[in-house]
Amino acid sequence: MLNKGGCPKTMLSIRDALEALEGRWKLLILFSLSDGPKRFGQLAKAILGITDKTLSAELKRLETNKLIERTVHATFPPTVVYNITEHGRSLEGVLEGLHYWGLAHRQIVIGKGKFHEGEQ
Repeated sequence: MLNKGGCPKTMLSIRDALEALEGRWKLLILFSLSDGPKRFGQLAKAILGITDKTLSAELKRLETNKLIERTVHATFPPTVVYNITEHGRSLEGVLEGLHYWGLAHRQIVIGKGKFHEGEQ
């Protein structure tokens, strides 16, 4: 692992990453945006269980951390579109790793057999 000698800088970088991605929703939002830009309502439908208030707050935090960008189009009413940034796309390997770890974890903890894409 990264803990060769207990480097405080390594702990700091991990803490920074956890603070940027903390919570239950941020990675799911990034995952949803990974296949293309979406409007608020599209994100709300794609991420089951998230409230509008929580989604709004999480989008602001992701934008502050430069993981997504918010574009307002000059239409009436204004159209707002969210898109993942290159910095956000750099998490693709992390998301993939979490996906496979989650499948293995479910199998160990829940004890089910094979899992298929889309199975919850």
